[in-house]
Amino acid sequence: MKNDSIKNWLTRFFKGVFIALGFILPGVSGGVLAAILGLYERMLNFMANIRQNFKRDFWYFVPVGLGGIVGIILLSNPLEYLLTTYKAIILWGFAGAIVGTLPSLFRESAKEGRQRSDWYIFAGTVVFGGLFLYNMTAIFGEMPVNFFSWLLAGGLIALGIIVPGLSPSNLLLYLGLFDPMIKGFKSADLDVFIPMAIGGLITLVLFSKIMHYLLQNFHAKVYHFILGIVVVSTLLIVIPPVADYSGFTIVSMLISTFLFAIGVWLGYWMSHLEQKYK
Repeated sequence: MKNDSIKNWLTRFFKGVFIALGFILPGVSGGVLAAILGLYERMLNFMANIRQNFKRDFWYFVPVGLGGIVGIILLSNPLEYLLTTYKAIILWGFAGAIVGTLPSLFRESAKEGRQRSDWYIFAGTVVFGGLFLYNMTAIFGEMPVNFFSWLLAGGLIALGIIVPGLSPSNLLLYLGLFDPMIKGFKSADLDVFIPMAIGGLITLVLFSKIMHYLLQNFHAKVYHFILGIVVVSTLLIVIPPVADYSGFTIVSMLISTFLFAIGVWLGYWMSHLEQKYK
């Protein structure tokens, strides 16, 4: 392998490590990071037209995928500790990062105009989606942690790549899959990695074309639905039962407020980076 080839391979590997942030940090979108690093359009074209130049694109993205796996394993250790020790405080920081992306999502939703029906979709998603998600455990019981739930988790994370600005990790938090996912990543558990990879690949292959069609024909409606989901899931991760406020003090509240503000700034900054590099 020539020196230039080694350099390009390592560059893509470290890009994958960086994109791993979008897989496991609520408020950070893998699609935004892929856009910033110049990989988003090629990746979407590859997934939407997988038989075209398959061999060339497959080997191009191999180091990105390996870097993503390494990044996930490295980041999972400190994240698991923080969520175990300071969960409510850290969740407020994550919520701030998600809130910081809302202005960008709001602008994107009006990119091709906005109609009254779009607001109805947003309001309906917030009200009915919120009621459904909040009462989901009472309706269906606790979500089991098994092969099929990991398929779902992988699919949700893949949606965060297909739709820049969407961070599915807050949904994983509410579904109770985030903590066991981090533990599985930390121990490099193949029973977690393999079904998530399968779910992610299936979603990328199936939904790349679908999402392209929906955004081309129903751009505003799709983004108003996404806005509603983001607003609802953000609220749900900072209220019980996801956030545990036992032992929460004035100091905890001040730190949470500070981290929320930092999160808002970080999310807003990331959104502007996406617009710059999109």
